[in-house]
Amino acid sequence: MSKQKEYQENLIKTVINNSESDNWKDAVKEWDIVDVEEDLDCAGQCTCGKEGLRYLFTIKNRINNNIIYPIGSSCISKFGVDKLKNEAKLKEDLFKLLHAVENNEYITISSDLFSRKLLEYLYNIGAFVPNYYNDFEPKNDYKFLLDMFNKRKKSEQQEKKSSAIIINSIIPFLRDLLDNRIKAH
Repeated sequence: MSKQKEYQENLIKTVINNSESDNWKDAVKEWDIVDVEEDLDCAGQCTCGKEGLRYLFTIKNRINNNIIYPIGSSCISKFGVDKLKNEAKLKEDLFKLLHAVENNEYITISSDLFSRKLLEYLYNIGAFVPNYYNDFEPKNDYKFLLDMFNKRKKSEQQEKKSSAIIINSIIPFLRDLLDNRIKAH
């Protein structure tokens, strides 16, 4: 049996054994991502047996509260559940952005580090702060960056405003996340 086939069988068996449903098609719908951690050494091993994981996800069954850890994003993709696949990608994108902040890179509103979904996620978790410049309405900054993300050509003024929002809202928020992550480990 090939390694890929063995991994897939291990995944299916683990998921079904920890689900209420006894078939793959229904069992995969019972799960949510509840956490993710990054292993920079890529020494993690998925529940399926695959080695070399960088992102170690924890998923929880919303019916029986069973937990599967660690599970890799490629196995989560095999669930065929768009919500889970998109969330896994979003979490990986957030780590890339965190590393850019950690490495003091110059961050601009581009598809290198941002996506529409990541901007929405950052807005939903409070990365945009109320201030005088956004009329004390964080959604204004979120909408502005979303508009700038969608634009090919930006004026110098728009570039400056984008940078100001990133420097004054997003980067400090992410630095706090990093500080909390470092304290937790």
